[in-house]
Amino acid sequence: MNTESTAAAGGAVYVVEDDRAVRESLELLLRLRGFIPKGFASGEEFLDYSALQRPACALLDVRLPGIDGLQLQRELRSRHPGLPTIVITAHGDVSTARTALREGAVDFLEKPIDEGDLLEAVATALASDQRVVRQARDREELAARLERLTAREREVFVRITNGQHNREIAEEFGISPRTVEVHRARIMEKLRARRVADLFRLRFDLERSQPDNG
Repeated sequence: MNTESTAAAGGAVYVVEDDRAVRESLELLLRLRGFIPKGFASGEEFLDYSALQRPACALLDVRLPGIDGLQLQRELRSRHPGLPTIVITAHGDVSTARTALREGAVDFLEKPIDEGDLLEAVATALASDQRVVRQARDREELAARLERLTAREREVFVRITNGQHNREIAEEFGISPRTVEVHRARIMEKLRARRVADLFRLRFDLERSQPDNG
């Protein structure tokens, strides 16, 4: 197993396949390679599943009873943003492949599935979701740190990261430069920043995490 596969091992792989033999075969292969597979016989069954863990990816058969794999892919994009999907089918054609990939699938695999192609696709998908999960965790941590600031400290934080000097900030708020320095020291402590450059990085990360900036 390559480095990427090893790094992704332990991730959850949700196998949505109505053919029981194929589903169990895929689950066995994935389990033997260190992944944590869970099978579902239909898209509706998977959508009803409430214990989805991340990082994860989903293997979706195109032809399913009820909603098909491509419809399920679209629904998952709405319910579980960022969850990587891999589309599998025994009836693949260029049009279906194009649609799956356009809708955000990591890969498109035809049955009988090549073991190497499957493991590579799963490793790529899980590595992608690990990044998504890590970024979400970082955003939550940043938001929690910012919540520790008082309203005035947030205002000073914004001015500092706008490039304003202590005297400029003091004049704007009608306070002494020494008071600004006290606010600055508290901001550095609460945000666990060692240098002013760290504050700029936090401001950049905050703005980058906003929906309109993605």
